[in-house]
Amino acid sequence: MNFVTENIFLIAIACVSGAMLLWPVVNRGMAGGAAVGTLQATRMINDQNALILDVRTAAEFAAGHLPGARNIPADEIVKRGAELPAGKPVIVVCASGNRAGKAAAALRTGGRQDVFCLDGGIAQWQQAGLPLVKK
Repeated sequence: MNFVTENIFLIAIACVSGAMLLWPVVNRGMAGGAAVGTLQATRMINDQNALILDVRTAAEFAAGHLPGARNIPADEIVKRGAELPAGKPVIVVCASGNRAGKAAAALRTGGRQDVFCLDGGIAQWQQAGLPLVKK
């Protein structure tokens, strides 16, 4: 018991650090569900004709996006989600993965089952050396 009282500050730092490490996993689970990496996303695009949904703003989209991506900003997903064709898996993409998780959750709430988030977003796509298209 002496150890705990003498080192309470270090124990608190360890607990906070652990929580910070777990937060991305918890946040992904609450927001959008399944995430796919760049390799799995590429396979889904090629093998299953997956739809790429970019939920960044129009200006971000124009600066560079995945080939064949469709742009519906995250704040319009609830209104425009029905525009997406049924029967195809949807890979939701944003800059880093945060907006994509929320948009994927909105699509799931709207009835879509096959919704995935690109893990790491456009940043991870670029880091993997995969192409972007500029409009």
